[in-house]
Amino acid sequence: MADIRDVIKKIVPKQGRLDWGKPAASYRLTFDSQQAQLEPIYYWILDFIQDGGWKVEKITDNFVSSPGSGHFSEMGQKVTRMQEEGMKILGALNQVIKSVLNLIYDLKEFEIRLEHYDDYRSEDEGKKYRGTLSLKQIWLDTVDIKKGNGSVNVLTSQAGFVTLRDMFFVVNSPGELEKTEIVNEQTKRILTPRLSEFWKWVDYSERELRKRMNIEKSYLRSQVETIKLYSAWMKPYLKAAEQLRQKGFDNDAALVNAFSTSMFELTLFGKKEIDKSPEKFKEYKLKRKYHPLIVIDLKYRGHVSQRVTQKGDFGFAMGGRIDMTFDAYSLNEEELKLVEDELKNEDVAESMTLVGDVAGEALDSLKEDLDYFLKDHKEDDKKKTEEEKKRKKSENDINPFAALFGSKGIFSKKREKKEKKKVIESIKDVKADNFVEKTVRANAAQEAVGGLYAVYDIYKKSHQMASAPDTGFENEDGSKVSEPEVKFGDIFSGQDRSSKLK
Repeated sequence: MADIRDVIKKIVPKQGRLDWGKPAASYRLTFDSQQAQLEPIYYWILDFIQDGGWKVEKITDNFVSSPGSGHFSEMGQKVTRMQEEGMKILGALNQVIKSVLNLIYDLKEFEIRLEHYDDYRSEDEGKKYRGTLSLKQIWLDTVDIKKGNGSVNVLTSQAGFVTLRDMFFVVNSPGELEKTEIVNEQTKRILTPRLSEFWKWVDYSERELRKRMNIEKSYLRSQVETIKLYSAWMKPYLKAAEQLRQKGFDNDAALVNAFSTSMFELTLFGKKEIDKSPEKFKEYKLKRKYHPLIVIDLKYRGHVSQRVTQKGDFGFAMGGRIDMTFDAYSLNEEELKLVEDELKNEDVAESMTLVGDVAGEALDSLKEDLDYFLKDHKEDDKKKTEEEKKRKKSENDINPFAALFGSKGIFSKKREKKEKKKVIESIKDVKADNFVEKTVRANAAQEAVGGLYAVYDIYKKSHQMASAPDTGFENEDGSKVSEPEVKFGDIFSGQDRSSKLK
């Protein structure tokens, strides 16, 4: 994932002499200890921030081990195991998807065939005629052809019964065949059992075809549920395999193949919501909210790793080097949304898109067909009938005031215009801060700086590190001292704010 600092710098514009894309305050803490471990440091900072009312997200979680370390071998075995289990389920899932495709093709063929039966049963003479001809052709090609030399086609072409096939298509009832005088008795004797067999076949084949279609619809529904089930089973394995994949620290000089070294990178992103402004601006209603933000990076290099439990867990008993970076920002909700969208897009592009999406993509591609064959057509027909009645009723409405107050009237246009909300797609769509918003943003920056300094300073004090004396906490004699703060007058008077926020 891209560095969130680079994303903020790219998205948040410079407004006058104030560049809110740069940190309002920045601190760095580095130490190398033979006893220090990353886990207690990470959870101390995480708990402290959350207890302070910040909403915290982990936006970076990378690790890498040198090939010569035991940690590398252990993680490689775990990844391989996850991949093997995921691929087994994926193979079964692919077979089910192929089965669904075949079922859909069969159902489409059944749908086409049943249209002929629907036309055959229709009261419309034209449809009935077309349906009858289609079914007779199907009967000749699939049923009668099995009689070999006794089939209608063979008798017509080879036995001299030239009118036999034509009469088969013309006659639609036993009475018509008896009344016709254009064929001889021998032809009638051949046609009579053929037509009787055809009429029985129509009834029987329609029943069987509809029965089979219903069975395959039920089977299709079960196969779709199986796809969802396999996808749910597969997702944890593939997700775990992706999370265990080593990434980051490309070409880092500290990572030597033969050494036993492991490196970690974690980034915490905390945000709050602020809508407070000075008393003189209380009557103004802010159209967008402003957020104080803090970004904390932890980079750890473990010197020696060793197995600490029989389950295979590794610890870094010999400690390592830790680099921590603390930054504070102030963004409005539109800028924050653009930053979060950019991080999400880059994360999706870098991650494995196969995780959990195999079934989703397959079902989305077949969604139209699945909706058609699995839904209840009776309810849809009722809805269509009701919608048609409403539409006809509205068309017949001759109320002269409907043009003014109806769904297409002038008042509805005003309402639609008000309901339309501007979509923020790029930083060009974000308006610059007005005077009140500049003040509120400065308030958010001040809160972010205060919160960030509290994390930085209290961490150092709680771990017996040297820290600044005047930090707003109690001195040894119990007296209070004020913490460094950002003054609005300094920000808008043209002075360099970086000197005030360090």
